[in-house]
Amino acid sequence: MQRIRSEGINADQFSIMLAASGGPKWFVLYGLDRYLFGEFFAGRQRELITLGSSAGAWRMCCLATKNPVASIERLAKRYSEERYSEQPTTDEITDKAKEMLADMLGASGVTEIVHNEVFRTHIIADRARGIGSSQLKAARMLQLMSSALLNTLSRKTLSLFFERTIFSNMGQMSPWRDVADLKTAIVGMNEDNLVDAMMASGSIPFVLNGVRDIVGANQGLYWDGGITDYHFDFPFPADNDLVLYPHFSPTVIPGWFDKRVPWRRVNLENFKNVVLVVPSAEFVADLPHGKIPDRTDFETLDYDSRLAYWNTVLEKSKHLAEDFSALVNAGAGIEDAQPFTGQR
Repeated sequence: MQRIRSEGINADQFSIMLAASGGPKWFVLYGLDRYLFGEFFAGRQRELITLGSSAGAWRMCCLATKNPVASIERLAKRYSEERYSEQPTTDEITDKAKEMLADMLGASGVTEIVHNEVFRTHIIADRARGIGSSQLKAARMLQLMSSALLNTLSRKTLSLFFERTIFSNMGQMSPWRDVADLKTAIVGMNEDNLVDAMMASGSIPFVLNGVRDIVGANQGLYWDGGITDYHFDFPFPADNDLVLYPHFSPTVIPGWFDKRVPWRRVNLENFKNVVLVVPSAEFVADLPHGKIPDRTDFETLDYDSRLAYWNTVLEKSKHLAEDFSALVNAGAGIEDAQPFTGQR
């Protein structure tokens, strides 16, 4: 807080950027992403290490392509316009996600991300342990229910059921190679496993199909990285630099199951170097339906209504970019910065 109030905000302060899970919630950040990718970090020469899970991982992969603004625009268009049958199967949703990913990456995106030495991409997916990798749906369901139940007692119990797997284009040089809050594996990212890692990171159990036996990683069934790391809660080693975290909410929830564990809060020590950038409550209240998009919109709105709503949010999100640009270029609003308390 002292630093940004005395220095303002500039791209050189940050050596890590985070991007959370949340499905279409990220639409409210679309305009800010375009600004960050196309202006704020444009021409960057030194490393920026990114970490994402689920939809956040896909956004950070966009940043590491040759034309990141075009990539995030393709992702937003394809994601917001996706149409499913009235009762889509997991196969249908999975196939649509693969098509979306292919469209986002284009012909050379995989190579660009894997070999990018400035934007260092990290993707979180979770390998199911024990019966969670079974071919039997009932066994996988039992494992998921058991892990949710024990998580209410301790977040550490997640390691009994899942292995957090971080796919890194830095390999074992990743700054999270020694993270120990949960059972964690670091896997070198390459052209043979990037797409599978991205798919796994967004594979919500029983909504999409998991990804089995990813090249270079431990054998098993891989699921959505948000299970262990919905909004993250472990150290972000940035040395004397800061961590930029554009987020869709001032609430930070460690893991997916913690959404229903209201007493679970993040460790404030892990966020001492994090600059959380979020839309104001007033901004959100002014959106259609008075909220940011979420996955329930697929169920509660017909296609045309949902598309109109989501397109409005994508357009209005550009106002966040304008405000952040004013903050960067003129310090406008820096005095309004608030300390992060971790309250829910």
